[in-house]
Amino acid sequence: MPADTPPPSEGDIMARMKAAIYVEPGRIVLDDKPIPDVGATDALIRITTTTICGTDIHILKGEYPVTKGLTVGHEPVGVIEKLGAAVRGYSEGQRVIAGAITPSGHSNASLCGCSSQDGPDQQSGFKAAGGWRIGNTIDGAQAEYLLVPDAMANLCPVPGHLTDEQVLMCPDIMSTGFAGAERGDVKIGDVVAVFALGPIGLCAVAGARLMGATTIIGVDTVPSRIAAARRLGADHVVDFSINDPVADIMRLTGGRGVDVAIEALGTQGTFSSALRVLRPGGTLSSLGVYSGDLIIPGDAFTSGLGDNRIVTSLCPGGKERMRRLMDVVASGRVDLAGMVTHRFTLDRIEEAYELFAQQHDGVLKIAITP
Repeated sequence: MPADTPPPSEGDIMARMKAAIYVEPGRIVLDDKPIPDVGATDALIRITTTTICGTDIHILKGEYPVTKGLTVGHEPVGVIEKLGAAVRGYSEGQRVIAGAITPSGHSNASLCGCSSQDGPDQQSGFKAAGGWRIGNTIDGAQAEYLLVPDAMANLCPVPGHLTDEQVLMCPDIMSTGFAGAERGDVKIGDVVAVFALGPIGLCAVAGARLMGATTIIGVDTVPSRIAAARRLGADHVVDFSINDPVADIMRLTGGRGVDVAIEALGTQGTFSSALRVLRPGGTLSSLGVYSGDLIIPGDAFTSGLGDNRIVTSLCPGGKERMRRLMDVVASGRVDLAGMVTHRFTLDRIEEAYELFAQQHDGVLKIAITP
């Protein structure tokens, strides 16, 4: 620094933060950014714990387009630092989470129960995936601070007896995995297959069990994931590196097929296999993020005459969804804290991305702290 340059003031220092920023395909780096200004209906959250999602890896690889310079991440746990002038019912210093999906609360989509497709600026009130703003169309949670829009629709207080890691899965993967079971309309006594037992697939297993499925079949090949699936309620796990999952599932169901197949990876292969194991009239519930066109195999689709349903889901958000998920955690009916297998500080987030992208060392989820 030149001798005649004055040192930065305390205000200048406090006005900036560290953030994980998307630069280009293959590069997410830690850098400085301004701390966001707080609008009337916003809240500024000081992040205490966040994590990396599989969708962030799609962004890293350039498979899901975002603006260069965007702060990534959409799974925040934190403390309210500052409230907008119009925000009521919250206090600074309060522990909160916000969902990955932050609906406005007043669009047509929000008001008809389709808040993930929120489009308050659209004449129709709908916009495909419009509810996913954090880490997609606005700066995200892998930073020291996060601006939460429409705070009164999205901030949910964290019960004092729950730790950050206990509620860390609620903003996205728990909501998404459970949505796979909910959208699949799992019923008491159903047989459910879950293709891919990553974090979202594991949450789908837990959600299917909560909804009453009595036989749950997982499909994966990673030993740590297979063990986790059994802990969360899977009755059988097919190792696809050893056996054909379609043949094994049909054998396990006596040739009948499953009532609901949940596809939790986002590939042509898992999608086709999920369709092939459905009984007539069954439902394929798709949670995958697909980076290319999908083909529906005509034989598996029975030429459109099998009374099957194919449904997709973007995880529900908003404060009531978060409250319900945290109630599930508090009840002890599902314990997802064990899904955090690795921990990094924010200044090591590039290293954390490398681990998570390569799926080394049995990683499931990584807790990122300041």
